[in-house]
Amino acid sequence: MKKKLWIITLIFCLVMANLSTTVAQETEHLNYDEAIEAASGAEIPAESIETSPYKALYANNPISAGIFCADPTSIEVDGRLYVIGTSDQKQYEVRGPEEENTYECIKSFVVFSTDDMVNWTYHGEINVGEICPWIVNAWAPSIVSRVEGDGKTHFYMYFSNSGCGVGVITSTDILGEWEDPLGHALISNRTPGLTNCPIPFDPGVVIDDNGVGWLSFGGGKAANAPTFMPGTARIVQLGEDMISFASEFCEIPAPYFNEASELNYINGTWVYTFNNDWNSHNEGWDYDCGVPSTCSMVYMTTKTPLDSDSWEMRGEYFKNPGASGFDYSNNHTHVQKYKGTWYIIYHSMVLRSAMGISGSYRSLCIEEIEVDEESVTFKKLGGSKLGVLTDLVSDAFSINSGAEVWNYSGIILDATKATEPLVFSEKEGSWTAYRNIDFGEASGENALSFYAEVTGAGTLEIRANAPNGELLASMEVNSPSGAFTTYYTTKVAEISGVRDIYIIYSDGGMCVKNWQFTDANAAVTEPSMEPASETEEAVGSEAPIATETNSGAKGSTVKWVILGAVLLGLAGIAAVVIKRRKTS
Repeated sequence: MKKKLWIITLIFCLVMANLSTTVAQETEHLNYDEAIEAASGAEIPAESIETSPYKALYANNPISAGIFCADPTSIEVDGRLYVIGTSDQKQYEVRGPEEENTYECIKSFVVFSTDDMVNWTYHGEINVGEICPWIVNAWAPSIVSRVEGDGKTHFYMYFSNSGCGVGVITSTDILGEWEDPLGHALISNRTPGLTNCPIPFDPGVVIDDNGVGWLSFGGGKAANAPTFMPGTARIVQLGEDMISFASEFCEIPAPYFNEASELNYINGTWVYTFNNDWNSHNEGWDYDCGVPSTCSMVYMTTKTPLDSDSWEMRGEYFKNPGASGFDYSNNHTHVQKYKGTWYIIYHSMVLRSAMGISGSYRSLCIEEIEVDEESVTFKKLGGSKLGVLTDLVSDAFSINSGAEVWNYSGIILDATKATEPLVFSEKEGSWTAYRNIDFGEASGENALSFYAEVTGAGTLEIRANAPNGELLASMEVNSPSGAFTTYYTTKVAEISGVRDIYIIYSDGGMCVKNWQFTDANAAVTEPSMEPASETEEAVGSEAPIATETNSGAKGSTVKWVILGAVLLGLAGIAAVVIKRRKTS
Protein backbone atom coordinates (compact mmCIF):
# COMPACT_ATOMS: atom_id res chain seq x y z
CA MET A 1 0.00 0.00 0.00
CA LYS A 2 2.81 2.44 0.97
CA LYS A 3 4.65 1.66 -2.27
CA LYS A 4 1.56 2.42 -4.34
CA LEU A 5 0.99 5.63 -2.40
CA TRP A 6 4.53 6.86 -3.04
CA ILE A 7 4.17 6.06 -6.75
CA ILE A 8 0.91 8.05 -6.91
CA THR A 9 2.53 10.95 -5.04
CA LEU A 10 5.55 10.94 -7.37
CA ILE A 11 3.34 10.95 -10.48
CA PHE A 12 1.24 13.80 -9.08
CA CYS A 13 4.29 15.95 -8.31
CA LEU A 14 5.73 15.32 -11.79
CA VAL A 15 2.45 16.38 -13.37
CA MET A 16 2.39 19.56 -11.28
CA ALA A 17 6.00 20.32 -12.14
CA ASN A 18 5.13 20.02 -15.82
CA LEU A 19 2.16 22.33 -15.26
CA SER A 20 4.52 24.84 -13.63
CA THR A 21 6.74 24.80 -16.71
CA THR A 22 3.72 25.16 -19.00
CA VAL A 23 2.37 28.15 -17.06
CA ALA A 24 5.78 29.80 -17.04
CA GLN A 25 6.08 29.39 -20.78
CA GLU A 26 2.91 31.37 -21.38
CA THR A 27 4.78 34.64 -20.74
CA GLU A 28 7.41 35.62 -23.26
CA HIS A 29 9.90 38.40 -22.75
CA LEU A 30 12.33 40.51 -24.66
CA ASN A 31 15.76 39.03 -25.26
CA TYR A 32 17.54 38.92 -21.89
CA ASP A 33 20.72 37.37 -23.23
CA GLU A 34 21.64 40.38 -25.35
CA ALA A 35 20.11 43.06 -23.11
CA ILE A 36 22.32 45.94 -22.00
CA GLU A 37 21.90 47.45 -18.53
CA ALA A 38 21.21 51.15 -18.98
CA ALA A 39 22.51 53.93 -16.79
CA SER A 40 20.04 56.49 -15.53
CA GLY A 41 19.57 59.16 -18.16
CA ALA A 42 19.83 62.93 -17.90
CA GLU A 43 16.62 64.57 -16.72
CA ILE A 44 14.36 65.74 -19.57
CA PRO A 45 13.47 69.44 -19.04
CA ALA A 46 9.90 69.69 -17.78
CA GLU A 47 9.20 72.72 -19.98
CA SER A 48 9.84 70.63 -23.12
CA ILE A 49 7.07 68.15 -22.27
CA GLU A 50 3.59 68.89 -23.66
CA THR A 51 1.03 68.50 -20.88
CA SER A 52 -2.02 69.77 -22.82
CA PRO A 53 -2.07 67.62 -25.98
CA TYR A 54 -4.73 67.73 -28.68
CA LYS A 55 -6.31 64.61 -27.19
CA ALA A 56 -7.24 65.39 -23.59
CA LEU A 57 -5.40 63.39 -20.92
CA TYR A 58 -8.70 62.11 -19.47
CA ALA A 59 -10.23 61.20 -22.84
CA ASN A 60 -10.46 58.02 -24.90
CA ASN A 61 -11.82 59.93 -27.92
CA PRO A 62 -10.73 60.37 -30.61
CA ILE A 63 -9.01 57.02 -31.04
CA SER A 64 -6.04 58.73 -32.74
CA ALA A 65 -4.38 61.88 -31.46
CA GLY A 66 -3.09 62.82 -34.89
CA ILE A 67 -4.76 60.96 -37.79
CA PHE A 68 -7.95 62.31 -39.39
CA CYS A 69 -10.37 59.55 -40.40
CA ALA A 70 -14.15 59.21 -40.94
CA ASP A 71 -17.04 56.99 -42.12
CA PRO A 72 -16.06 53.92 -40.08
CA THR A 73 -16.47 50.21 -40.61
CA SER A 74 -15.00 47.44 -38.48
CA ILE A 75 -14.36 43.71 -38.29
CA GLU A 76 -12.98 41.29 -35.70
CA VAL A 77 -9.99 39.22 -36.83
CA ASP A 78 -8.21 36.73 -34.54
CA GLY A 79 -9.45 38.48 -31.41
CA ARG A 80 -8.52 42.01 -32.53
CA LEU A 81 -10.92 44.66 -33.71
CA TYR A 82 -9.89 46.40 -36.93
CA VAL A 83 -11.47 49.79 -37.67
CA ILE A 84 -11.20 51.20 -41.19
CA GLY A 85 -12.38 54.57 -42.47
CA THR A 86 -12.15 57.34 -45.05
CA SER A 87 -8.71 59.00 -44.99
CA ASP A 88 -9.46 62.63 -44.22
CA GLN A 89 -5.75 62.67 -43.40
CA LYS A 90 -4.95 62.55 -47.10
CA GLN A 91 -7.12 65.60 -47.80
CA TYR A 92 -5.49 67.38 -44.86
CA GLU A 93 -1.99 66.65 -46.15
CA VAL A 94 -2.80 67.87 -49.66
CA ARG A 95 -5.03 70.89 -48.94
CA GLY A 96 -3.74 71.99 -45.55
CA PRO A 97 -5.34 72.77 -42.19
CA GLU A 98 -7.34 75.86 -43.16
CA GLU A 99 -9.01 74.60 -46.35
CA GLU A 100 -12.52 73.17 -46.23
CA ASN A 101 -12.58 69.37 -46.42
CA THR A 102 -14.15 68.68 -49.82
CA TYR A 103 -12.96 65.04 -50.06
CA GLU A 104 -11.75 65.13 -53.69
CA CYS A 105 -8.17 64.12 -52.79
CA ILE A 106 -9.22 60.99 -50.89
CA LYS A 107 -8.54 57.63 -52.53
CA SER A 108 -7.44 55.61 -49.51
CA PHE A 109 -8.60 54.14 -46.22
CA VAL A 110 -6.96 54.38 -42.80
CA VAL A 111 -6.60 51.19 -40.72
CA PHE A 112 -6.45 50.96 -36.90
CA SER A 113 -6.68 47.94 -34.58
CA THR A 114 -7.13 47.27 -30.86
CA ASP A 115 -7.78 44.49 -28.38
CA ASP A 116 -8.91 46.67 -25.47
CA MET A 117 -10.81 49.60 -27.10
CA VAL A 118 -8.49 52.30 -25.69
CA ASN A 119 -4.98 51.52 -26.97
CA TRP A 120 -4.82 51.62 -30.77
CA THR A 121 -2.31 50.61 -33.43
CA TYR A 122 -2.12 52.61 -36.65
CA HIS A 123 -1.45 50.25 -39.59
CA GLY A 124 -1.27 52.87 -42.32
CA GLU A 125 -3.50 53.17 -45.37
CA ILE A 126 -5.07 50.97 -48.03
CA ASN A 127 -4.39 52.81 -51.28
CA VAL A 128 -7.57 52.08 -53.21
CA GLY A 129 -6.50 54.45 -56.00
CA GLU A 130 -3.59 52.14 -56.83
CA ILE A 131 -5.71 48.99 -56.55
CA CYS A 132 -8.58 50.43 -58.60
CA PRO A 133 -7.13 53.09 -60.94
CA TRP A 134 -10.57 53.65 -62.50
CA ILE A 135 -12.10 55.25 -59.38
CA VAL A 136 -12.84 58.93 -58.84
CA ASN A 137 -12.52 58.74 -55.05
CA ALA A 138 -12.71 56.16 -52.26
CA TRP A 139 -14.93 56.95 -49.28
CA ALA A 140 -17.03 55.17 -46.64
CA PRO A 141 -15.86 51.52 -46.61
CA SER A 142 -17.95 48.62 -45.31
CA ILE A 143 -16.32 45.23 -44.67
CA VAL A 144 -17.32 41.61 -44.03
CA SER A 145 -15.49 38.29 -44.11
CA ARG A 146 -16.38 34.67 -44.81
CA VAL A 147 -14.49 31.39 -44.91
CA GLU A 148 -14.63 30.18 -48.50
CA GLY A 149 -14.17 26.80 -50.17
CA ASP A 150 -10.38 27.11 -50.15
CA GLY A 151 -10.45 27.13 -46.35
CA LYS A 152 -9.24 30.73 -46.18
CA THR A 153 -10.99 33.73 -44.70
CA HIS A 154 -11.83 36.16 -47.49
CA PHE A 155 -12.45 39.84 -46.80
CA TYR A 156 -14.84 41.84 -48.97
CA MET A 157 -14.69 45.61 -48.64
CA TYR A 158 -17.26 47.78 -50.44
CA PHE A 159 -16.77 51.52 -50.82
CA SER A 160 -18.15 54.70 -52.35
CA ASN A 161 -16.63 55.65 -55.68
CA SER A 162 -17.23 59.31 -54.93
CA GLY A 163 -21.00 59.74 -55.49
CA CYS A 164 -20.84 57.71 -58.70
CA GLY A 165 -21.39 54.24 -57.31
CA VAL A 166 -19.97 51.36 -55.28
CA GLY A 167 -16.71 49.47 -55.75
CA VAL A 168 -15.37 46.36 -54.05
CA ILE A 169 -11.90 45.07 -53.19
CA THR A 170 -10.97 41.68 -51.74
CA SER A 171 -8.17 40.11 -49.73
CA THR A 172 -7.29 37.04 -47.68
CA ASP A 173 -5.23 39.13 -45.22
CA ILE A 174 -6.66 42.14 -43.41
CA LEU A 175 -3.21 43.81 -43.48
CA GLY A 176 -2.04 42.24 -46.72
CA GLU A 177 -2.52 42.83 -50.42
CA TRP A 178 -5.95 43.86 -51.70
CA GLU A 179 -7.25 43.10 -55.19
CA ASP A 180 -9.84 44.50 -57.56
CA PRO A 181 -11.93 41.45 -58.57
CA LEU A 182 -14.04 43.27 -61.18
CA GLY A 183 -11.87 45.95 -62.74
CA HIS A 184 -14.85 48.31 -62.64
CA ALA A 185 -17.64 49.46 -60.32
CA LEU A 186 -20.01 46.94 -58.79
CA ILE A 187 -22.82 49.51 -58.81
CA SER A 188 -23.33 52.74 -60.72
CA ASN A 189 -26.40 54.68 -61.85
CA ARG A 190 -26.12 52.74 -65.11
CA THR A 191 -26.42 49.33 -63.42
CA PRO A 192 -29.24 47.31 -65.06
CA GLY A 193 -32.35 47.21 -62.88
CA LEU A 194 -31.30 50.17 -60.71
CA THR A 195 -33.61 53.16 -61.21
CA ASN A 196 -34.41 56.39 -59.39
CA CYS A 197 -31.17 56.28 -57.38
CA PRO A 198 -29.05 59.18 -58.70
CA ILE A 199 -26.27 58.88 -56.07
CA PRO A 200 -25.80 55.13 -55.40
CA PHE A 201 -23.07 55.43 -52.76
CA ASP A 202 -22.26 54.78 -49.06
CA PRO A 203 -22.57 50.97 -49.04
CA GLY A 204 -23.36 48.88 -45.98
CA VAL A 205 -22.79 45.12 -46.09
CA VAL A 206 -23.71 42.23 -43.83
CA ILE A 207 -23.69 38.42 -43.99
CA ASP A 208 -26.62 36.61 -42.38
CA ASP A 209 -26.63 33.33 -40.44
CA ASN A 210 -26.94 31.38 -43.69
CA GLY A 211 -23.79 32.91 -45.12
CA VAL A 212 -25.72 35.08 -47.57
CA GLY A 213 -24.45 38.60 -48.26
CA TRP A 214 -26.64 41.71 -48.38
CA LEU A 215 -25.73 45.19 -49.55
CA SER A 216 -27.47 48.52 -48.87
CA PHE A 217 -26.63 51.86 -50.47
CA GLY A 218 -28.19 55.00 -51.89
CA GLY A 219 -28.32 58.78 -51.94
CA GLY A 220 -29.91 61.76 -53.57
CA LYS A 221 -33.58 62.14 -54.35
CA ALA A 222 -35.75 60.19 -56.79
CA ALA A 223 -37.57 62.10 -59.52
CA ASN A 224 -40.62 63.97 -58.14
CA ALA A 225 -40.11 62.46 -54.67
CA PRO A 226 -41.13 64.53 -51.62
CA THR A 227 -38.52 65.69 -49.09
CA PHE A 228 -40.12 63.40 -46.51
CA MET A 229 -39.47 60.27 -48.60
CA PRO A 230 -36.55 60.71 -51.05
CA GLY A 231 -37.03 57.11 -52.25
CA THR A 232 -33.35 56.29 -52.92
CA ALA A 233 -32.34 53.86 -50.16
CA ARG A 234 -31.76 50.40 -51.65
CA ILE A 235 -30.95 46.84 -50.60
CA VAL A 236 -29.92 43.86 -52.72
CA GLN A 237 -28.98 40.26 -52.05
CA LEU A 238 -25.44 39.53 -53.15
CA GLY A 239 -24.53 36.49 -55.22
CA GLU A 240 -22.55 33.60 -53.79
CA ASP A 241 -19.35 35.20 -55.06
CA MET A 242 -20.15 38.44 -53.16
CA ILE A 243 -19.46 40.50 -56.31
CA SER A 244 -22.71 39.89 -58.20
CA PHE A 245 -26.42 40.13 -57.43
CA ALA A 246 -28.97 37.44 -56.57
CA SER A 247 -32.08 39.63 -56.36
CA GLU A 248 -33.64 42.78 -57.68
CA PHE A 249 -32.81 46.13 -56.11
CA CYS A 250 -35.48 46.84 -53.51
CA GLU A 251 -36.33 50.16 -51.89
CA ILE A 252 -36.08 50.66 -48.16
CA PRO A 253 -38.69 53.33 -47.33
CA ALA A 254 -36.33 55.51 -45.29
CA PRO A 255 -37.88 58.88 -44.34
CA TYR A 256 -35.70 61.97 -44.76
CA PHE A 257 -32.95 59.69 -46.03
CA ASN A 258 -29.62 61.39 -46.71
CA GLU A 259 -26.62 59.00 -46.67
CA ALA A 260 -24.49 56.63 -44.53
CA SER A 261 -26.29 53.33 -45.15
CA GLU A 262 -25.15 50.43 -42.95
CA LEU A 263 -26.45 46.95 -42.14
CA ASN A 264 -26.34 44.67 -39.10
CA TYR A 265 -27.85 41.23 -38.62
CA ILE A 266 -29.00 40.59 -35.03
CA ASN A 267 -31.11 37.69 -33.79
CA GLY A 268 -32.51 36.83 -37.21
CA THR A 269 -33.30 40.48 -37.94
CA TRP A 270 -31.84 42.84 -40.53
CA VAL A 271 -31.02 46.26 -39.07
CA TYR A 272 -30.67 49.17 -41.49
CA THR A 273 -29.06 52.36 -40.16
CA PHE A 274 -28.82 55.65 -42.02
CA ASN A 275 -28.22 59.37 -41.63
CA ASN A 276 -31.23 61.64 -42.10
CA ASP A 277 -31.02 65.11 -43.64
CA TRP A 278 -30.65 68.63 -42.23
CA ASN A 279 -34.34 69.48 -42.52
CA SER A 280 -36.97 69.57 -39.81
CA HIS A 281 -38.51 66.08 -39.62
CA ASN A 282 -41.98 66.85 -38.31
CA GLU A 283 -43.81 66.85 -41.62
CA GLY A 284 -45.19 63.41 -42.49
CA TRP A 285 -43.69 61.73 -39.45
CA ASP A 286 -46.30 59.13 -38.51
CA TYR A 287 -44.34 56.42 -36.73
CA ASP A 288 -44.51 54.91 -33.25
CA CYS A 289 -41.30 56.67 -32.20
CA GLY A 290 -40.19 60.24 -31.61
CA VAL A 291 -39.28 62.63 -34.40
CA PRO A 292 -35.52 62.37 -34.96
CA SER A 293 -33.29 65.39 -34.60
CA THR A 294 -31.42 67.09 -37.44
CA CYS A 295 -28.77 65.03 -39.24
CA SER A 296 -29.02 62.21 -36.71
CA MET A 297 -28.74 58.44 -37.16
CA VAL A 298 -31.94 56.36 -37.22
CA TYR A 299 -32.61 52.66 -37.68
CA MET A 300 -35.18 50.34 -39.23
CA THR A 301 -35.65 46.56 -38.88
CA THR A 302 -37.20 43.66 -40.78
CA LYS A 303 -37.30 39.88 -41.05
CA THR A 304 -37.81 40.04 -44.83
CA PRO A 305 -35.41 42.60 -46.31
CA LEU A 306 -36.62 42.37 -49.92
CA ASP A 307 -40.20 43.27 -48.90
CA SER A 308 -40.25 47.06 -48.82
CA ASP A 309 -43.46 47.17 -46.80
CA SER A 310 -41.95 45.02 -44.03
CA TRP A 311 -39.40 47.60 -42.86
CA GLU A 312 -40.30 49.07 -39.45
CA MET A 313 -39.07 52.49 -38.35
CA ARG A 314 -37.46 52.21 -34.89
CA GLY A 315 -36.27 55.79 -34.40
CA GLU A 316 -33.17 57.79 -33.61
CA TYR A 317 -30.27 56.02 -31.90
CA PHE A 318 -27.39 58.50 -32.26
CA LYS A 319 -27.50 62.28 -32.15
CA ASN A 320 -25.50 64.54 -34.41
CA PRO A 321 -22.09 65.20 -32.82
CA GLY A 322 -23.04 68.90 -32.65
CA ALA A 323 -25.85 68.00 -30.25
CA SER A 324 -23.28 66.39 -27.93
CA GLY A 325 -20.90 69.31 -27.54
CA PHE A 326 -18.78 68.80 -30.67
CA ASP A 327 -18.99 70.90 -33.82
CA TYR A 328 -21.91 70.02 -36.10
CA SER A 329 -20.89 67.74 -38.97
CA ASN A 330 -22.26 65.05 -41.21
CA ASN A 331 -22.91 61.77 -39.46
CA HIS A 332 -21.87 58.18 -40.18
CA THR A 333 -21.79 55.25 -37.74
CA HIS A 334 -21.07 51.55 -37.52
CA VAL A 335 -22.45 49.31 -34.76
CA GLN A 336 -20.14 46.46 -33.72
CA LYS A 337 -20.20 43.72 -31.09
CA TYR A 338 -16.76 42.91 -29.67
CA LYS A 339 -15.88 40.70 -26.70
CA GLY A 340 -19.52 40.56 -25.64
CA THR A 341 -20.09 44.34 -25.65
CA TRP A 342 -21.77 46.48 -28.30
CA TYR A 343 -20.02 49.63 -29.51
CA ILE A 344 -20.90 52.46 -31.86
CA ILE A 345 -18.07 53.88 -33.97
CA TYR A 346 -18.62 57.36 -35.38
CA HIS A 347 -16.78 60.49 -36.44
CA SER A 348 -16.63 63.99 -35.03
CA MET A 349 -14.45 67.07 -35.48
CA VAL A 350 -13.04 66.92 -31.95
CA LEU A 351 -9.40 66.79 -33.08
CA ARG A 352 -9.62 69.68 -35.52
CA SER A 353 -11.27 71.77 -32.80
CA ALA A 354 -8.44 70.99 -30.37
CA MET A 355 -5.90 71.90 -33.05
CA GLY A 356 -7.64 75.23 -33.65
CA ILE A 357 -7.88 74.79 -37.42
CA SER A 358 -10.83 75.66 -39.66
CA GLY A 359 -10.74 72.73 -42.09
CA SER A 360 -13.63 70.31 -41.41
CA TYR A 361 -11.46 67.23 -40.90
CA ARG A 362 -13.03 64.38 -38.98
CA SER A 363 -11.75 61.90 -36.37
CA LEU A 364 -12.99 58.47 -35.31
CA CYS A 365 -14.57 58.02 -31.88
CA ILE A 366 -16.18 55.10 -30.02
CA GLU A 367 -18.86 54.69 -27.34
CA GLU A 368 -20.57 51.72 -25.78
CA ILE A 369 -24.17 51.37 -26.94
CA GLU A 370 -26.88 49.40 -25.19
CA VAL A 371 -28.39 46.83 -27.57
CA ASP A 372 -31.24 44.54 -26.53
CA GLU A 373 -30.62 41.57 -28.82
CA GLU A 374 -33.92 39.92 -27.96
CA SER A 375 -36.05 42.83 -29.15
CA VAL A 376 -33.32 44.24 -31.42
CA THR A 377 -33.54 47.65 -29.80
CA PHE A 378 -30.84 50.33 -29.70
CA LYS A 379 -30.79 52.78 -26.79
CA LYS A 380 -30.32 56.36 -27.98
CA LEU A 381 -27.08 58.12 -27.08
CA GLY A 382 -24.66 60.84 -28.13
CA GLY A 383 -20.91 61.15 -28.44
CA SER A 384 -18.38 62.23 -25.83
CA LYS A 385 -14.70 62.95 -25.36
CA LEU A 386 -14.54 60.47 -22.48
CA GLY A 387 -15.54 57.57 -24.72
CA VAL A 388 -15.28 53.92 -23.73
CA LEU A 389 -14.82 53.07 -20.04
CA THR A 390 -13.55 49.53 -20.29
CA ASP A 391 -12.60 46.86 -17.77
CA LEU A 392 -10.10 45.47 -20.27
CA VAL A 393 -6.46 45.95 -19.23
CA SER A 394 -3.03 45.30 -20.69
CA ASP A 395 -0.53 43.22 -18.73
CA ALA A 396 2.55 45.22 -17.72
CA PHE A 397 4.53 41.96 -17.64
CA SER A 398 3.79 40.94 -21.23
CA ILE A 399 5.59 42.29 -24.29
CA ASN A 400 3.76 45.50 -25.21
CA SER A 401 4.09 47.15 -28.61
CA GLY A 402 5.37 50.70 -28.50
CA ALA A 403 3.05 51.46 -31.43
CA GLU A 404 -0.15 50.42 -29.61
CA VAL A 405 -0.86 53.80 -28.07
CA TRP A 406 -3.68 55.53 -26.26
CA ASN A 407 -2.31 59.06 -26.65
CA TYR A 408 0.82 60.82 -27.88
CA SER A 409 2.46 64.17 -28.50
CA GLY A 410 5.25 65.04 -30.94
CA ILE A 411 5.21 61.58 -32.50
CA ILE A 412 5.70 60.40 -36.07
CA LEU A 413 3.73 57.25 -36.95
CA ASP A 414 5.61 54.90 -39.29
CA ALA A 415 3.40 52.21 -40.86
CA THR A 416 5.81 51.34 -43.69
CA LYS A 417 5.27 47.75 -42.60
CA ALA A 418 1.58 47.44 -41.71
CA THR A 419 2.11 44.37 -39.53
CA GLU A 420 4.92 45.96 -37.50
CA PRO A 421 4.26 49.72 -37.29
CA LEU A 422 6.58 51.98 -35.31
CA VAL A 423 6.40 55.33 -33.50
CA PHE A 424 9.30 57.83 -33.58
CA SER A 425 9.87 60.87 -31.42
CA GLU A 426 9.92 64.14 -33.30
CA LYS A 427 11.73 66.28 -30.72
CA GLU A 428 12.79 66.64 -27.10
CA GLY A 429 9.80 66.08 -24.82
CA SER A 430 7.83 63.89 -27.26
CA TRP A 431 5.89 61.11 -25.56
CA THR A 432 3.67 58.08 -26.06
CA ALA A 433 1.07 56.95 -23.55
CA TYR A 434 -0.50 53.55 -22.82
CA ARG A 435 -3.79 53.25 -20.91
CA ASN A 436 -4.92 50.70 -18.30
CA ILE A 437 -1.62 48.91 -17.74
CA ASP A 438 -2.07 46.30 -15.00
CA PHE A 439 0.75 45.79 -12.45
CA GLY A 440 -1.24 43.59 -10.08
CA GLU A 441 -0.21 43.61 -6.42
CA ALA A 442 2.19 46.16 -4.98
CA SER A 443 5.87 45.79 -5.79
CA GLY A 444 8.59 47.33 -3.65
CA GLU A 445 11.14 49.82 -4.94
CA ASN A 446 13.62 48.13 -7.33
CA ALA A 447 11.51 44.94 -7.25
CA LEU A 448 10.81 45.31 -10.97
CA SER A 449 12.91 45.73 -14.09
CA PHE A 450 11.94 47.66 -17.19
CA TYR A 451 13.01 46.45 -20.62
CA ALA A 452 12.73 48.36 -23.90
CA GLU A 453 13.71 47.51 -27.46
CA VAL A 454 15.05 50.84 -28.73
CA THR A 455 16.60 52.61 -31.67
CA GLY A 456 18.13 56.09 -31.38
CA ALA A 457 20.15 57.85 -28.72
CA GLY A 458 19.12 59.79 -25.63
CA THR A 459 17.12 59.36 -22.45
CA LEU A 460 13.85 57.52 -21.91
CA GLU A 461 11.76 58.47 -18.91
CA ILE A 462 8.98 56.15 -17.78
CA ARG A 463 6.25 57.97 -15.88
CA ALA A 464 2.88 57.07 -14.38
CA ASN A 465 -0.50 58.69 -15.07
CA ALA A 466 0.69 61.93 -16.74
CA PRO A 467 3.54 63.11 -18.97
CA ASN A 468 4.91 64.92 -15.92
CA GLY A 469 3.70 62.27 -13.46
CA GLU A 470 5.65 60.09 -11.04
CA LEU A 471 9.02 59.04 -12.45
CA LEU A 472 9.20 55.24 -12.46
CA ALA A 473 12.48 54.74 -14.33
CA SER A 474 15.06 56.51 -16.46
CA MET A 475 17.32 54.94 -19.09
CA GLU A 476 20.17 56.25 -21.19
CA VAL A 477 20.21 54.45 -24.55
CA ASN A 478 22.39 54.57 -27.63
CA SER A 479 21.39 52.22 -30.43
CA PRO A 480 22.45 52.74 -34.05
CA SER A 481 19.80 54.46 -36.11
CA GLY A 482 17.66 51.89 -37.89
CA ALA A 483 18.67 49.01 -35.61
CA PHE A 484 17.07 47.92 -32.34
CA THR A 485 18.88 47.03 -29.12
CA THR A 486 17.28 45.84 -25.87
CA TYR A 487 18.11 47.92 -22.78
CA TYR A 488 16.95 47.41 -19.22
CA THR A 489 17.08 48.96 -15.79
CA THR A 490 16.38 47.47 -12.36
CA LYS A 491 15.93 50.92 -10.81
CA VAL A 492 12.15 51.06 -10.95
CA ALA A 493 9.98 52.88 -8.41
CA GLU A 494 7.30 51.03 -6.47
CA ILE A 495 4.09 50.63 -8.47
CA SER A 496 0.88 48.59 -8.29
CA GLY A 497 -2.64 48.43 -9.64
CA VAL A 498 -3.82 49.71 -13.02
CA ARG A 499 -1.95 52.77 -14.30
CA ASP A 500 -1.43 54.81 -17.45
CA ILE A 501 2.20 54.62 -18.56
CA TYR A 502 4.06 57.40 -20.40
CA ILE A 503 7.36 57.04 -22.24
CA ILE A 504 9.07 60.43 -22.62
CA TYR A 505 11.86 60.94 -25.21
CA SER A 506 14.79 63.33 -24.77
CA ASP A 507 15.58 63.64 -28.49
CA GLY A 508 14.07 63.26 -31.92
CA GLY A 509 14.52 60.05 -33.94
CA MET A 510 14.03 57.72 -30.97
CA CYS A 511 11.71 54.70 -31.11
CA VAL A 512 10.59 52.10 -28.58
CA LYS A 513 9.49 49.10 -30.58
CA ASN A 514 8.47 46.98 -27.58
CA TRP A 515 8.52 47.41 -23.81
CA GLN A 516 7.95 45.23 -20.74
CA PHE A 517 8.16 45.21 -16.96
CA THR A 518 9.49 42.07 -15.25
CA ASP A 519 10.31 40.72 -11.83
CA ALA A 520 13.81 42.10 -11.16
CA ASN A 521 14.91 38.68 -9.89
CA ALA A 522 14.29 37.27 -13.37
CA ALA A 523 16.73 39.66 -15.05
CA VAL A 524 19.97 38.24 -16.39
CA THR A 525 22.51 38.34 -13.54
CA GLU A 526 25.57 39.28 -15.58
CA PRO A 527 24.41 41.43 -18.49
CA SER A 528 26.85 42.31 -21.22
CA MET A 529 27.95 45.94 -20.99
CA GLU A 530 29.11 45.85 -24.60
CA PRO A 531 26.75 46.46 -27.54
CA ALA A 532 25.01 43.27 -28.61
CA SER A 533 26.87 41.40 -31.31
CA GLU A 534 23.71 41.07 -33.34
CA THR A 535 21.11 43.76 -32.83
CA GLU A 536 17.75 43.32 -34.48
CA GLU A 537 17.75 44.04 -38.18
CA ALA A 538 16.99 47.49 -39.55
CA VAL A 539 13.55 49.11 -39.49
CA GLY A 540 11.15 47.37 -41.86
CA SER A 541 12.95 44.00 -41.75
CA GLU A 542 11.17 40.67 -41.61
CA ALA A 543 13.07 39.50 -38.51
CA PRO A 544 10.82 38.50 -35.60
CA ILE A 545 11.39 39.70 -32.04
CA ALA A 546 13.81 37.42 -30.20
CA THR A 547 11.96 35.83 -27.27
CA GLU A 548 12.44 33.11 -24.72
CA THR A 549 10.42 31.64 -21.87
CA ASN A 550 10.29 33.54 -18.60
CA SER A 551 9.32 32.10 -15.26
CA GLY A 552 10.21 35.40 -13.58
CA ALA A 553 7.46 37.60 -15.04
CA LYS A 554 4.90 37.38 -12.29
CA GLY A 555 6.92 34.25 -11.52
CA SER A 556 6.58 34.42 -7.76
CA THR A 557 2.80 34.27 -8.09
CA VAL A 558 3.01 31.23 -10.38
CA LYS A 559 5.38 29.45 -7.96
CA TRP A 560 3.04 29.97 -5.01
CA VAL A 561 0.05 28.77 -7.02
CA ILE A 562 1.89 25.60 -8.05
CA LEU A 563 3.22 24.99 -4.53
CA GLY A 564 -0.28 25.38 -3.15
CA ALA A 565 -1.64 22.89 -5.68
CA VAL A 566 1.07 20.35 -4.81
CA LEU A 567 0.40 20.67 -1.08
CA LEU A 568 -3.33 20.36 -1.70
CA GLY A 569 -2.75 17.21 -3.72
CA LEU A 570 -0.53 15.68 -1.02
CA ALA A 571 -3.12 16.55 1.60
CA GLY A 572 -5.76 14.76 -0.46
CA ILE A 573 -3.63 11.65 -0.73
CA ALA A 574 -2.95 11.70 3.02
CA ALA A 575 -6.68 11.99 3.70
CA VAL A 576 -7.33 8.86 1.61
CA VAL A 577 -4.67 6.95 3.55
CA ILE A 578 -6.10 7.99 6.93
CA LYS A 579 -9.61 7.02 5.85
CA ARG A 580 -8.50 3.59 4.71
CA ARG A 581 -6.66 2.97 8.01
CA LYS A 582 -9.78 3.89 9.99
CA THR A 583 -11.96 1.51 8.01
CA SER A 584 -9.47 -1.36 8.07
